[in-house]
Amino acid sequence: MSVRIVYFAWVRERIGKGSEELELPASVMTVGDLIAHLATLGEEYAQALSVPGVIRAAIDEEHADHDETIGSAREIALFPPMTGG
Repeated sequence: MSVRIVYFAWVRERIGKGSEELELPASVMTVGDLIAHLATLGEEYAQALSVPGVIRAAIDEEHADHDETIGSAREIALFPPMTGG
């Protein structure tokens, strides 16, 4: 399954790109699986995703929990928690 992954804020900065199209292995079924898979793609991914619990996700622009199934998603966004002041 091919899906567009979009990175925001410091996740984007640490990985070094804003988005990419990836072919996901069949074992990647949930957002949590995706984050774990991405962390194996290189040092920059491992660093950006070293604390997976803080990473937020959206599947096709809808907020998604880590246990949510990716299904036939066209786009998955990964971003750090929001901060405000």
